[in-house]
Amino acid sequence: MTPLSAPAAAAPVLSLPRIGFLGVGWIGRHRMEAMIGAGTVEVAAIADALPGNSAEAARLAPRAARLDSFDALLDQDLDGLVIATPSALHAQQSIRALERGIPVFCQKPLGRTLMEVQEVIEAARRADRLLGVDLSYRGTAGMRAIRDRVVAGELGDVHAVDLVFHNAYGPDKPWFYDPLLSGGGCMMDLGVHLIDLALWTLGFPEVEGISADLFSKGRRLSDRAAQVEDHGLATIRLAGGRLIRIACSWHLHAGQDAVIAAEFHGDRAGAAFRNVGGSFYDFTADLFRGTTRETLTTSGDAWGGYMAAAWADRLARSAGFDPDCERLACVAAVLDGIYAAAPDG
Repeated sequence: MTPLSAPAAAAPVLSLPRIGFLGVGWIGRHRMEAMIGAGTVEVAAIADALPGNSAEAARLAPRAARLDSFDALLDQDLDGLVIATPSALHAQQSIRALERGIPVFCQKPLGRTLMEVQEVIEAARRADRLLGVDLSYRGTAGMRAIRDRVVAGELGDVHAVDLVFHNAYGPDKPWFYDPLLSGGGCMMDLGVHLIDLALWTLGFPEVEGISADLFSKGRRLSDRAAQVEDHGLATIRLAGGRLIRIACSWHLHAGQDAVIAAEFHGDRAGAAFRNVGGSFYDFTADLFRGTTRETLTTSGDAWGGYMAAAWADRLARSAGFDPDCERLACVAAVLDGIYAAAPDG
């Protein structure tokens, strides 16, 4: 997939920031490729617990130092760090980098709990360093088009939002199914994107209540210390009576690889972001008025690296703290609320 360039720069960049990459499996390498393709970084160093991953990444950045530990990476002369390691490591690795004065771009989730996320945000604030998280679906052309129209008032009062992310396969790495390492199942892995898309599109409104149900292998989740959910349903009640409804799953009998959608219902119009033919990568976005449909975007945009490239572009201009990262706590608070609200089996 060809990387999508970051948004147009407002001022010239005099030198490229030197970036380290911690964790260069598929997702880490893809984000590296996006940043290289955007022309906004120099890949200075890479580190991964698996030598094969480092070797693959070195093909993209042959002049980068190949290191064998996180400590060695922190000792490099870095202007920023990209983290793509298992979820249990994200918060502490981000904090350690920020405390060394190194800006961070981390894979989601930034932390397994609201407390972890708040600790990272506070570390970024204290260090006055840029913090970003790869909530990648914000980078799709379809969701950006829908958000623009919601913000402009074209949908009117958006009173209901329905979002789904069903993955017919589920993760292939064992740590995803370990509650201690992952922090949760499909809601932590997929639901985080849905929560973020809804709150981001609506301008992060106040949340007044949450109800949820979590399942594992067809039965209600009974022991979060021993299991993670593979099917989750949640309703988020917003100020003013608006509702967000979320459904996500791993290993669902979906009849296709994936079902991904975000639908926004307003009193003037509606809008929908949907995947095409079961794809994880191709999406369309449409605006609805009564029985008429207006196509906003068609499939084919190379969105996967958009957030990474945008972070690198921002970093090239300023490494300082961005208060927008405080919104990450809003998403984490809803996730905490979902897990707290779900009844035991």
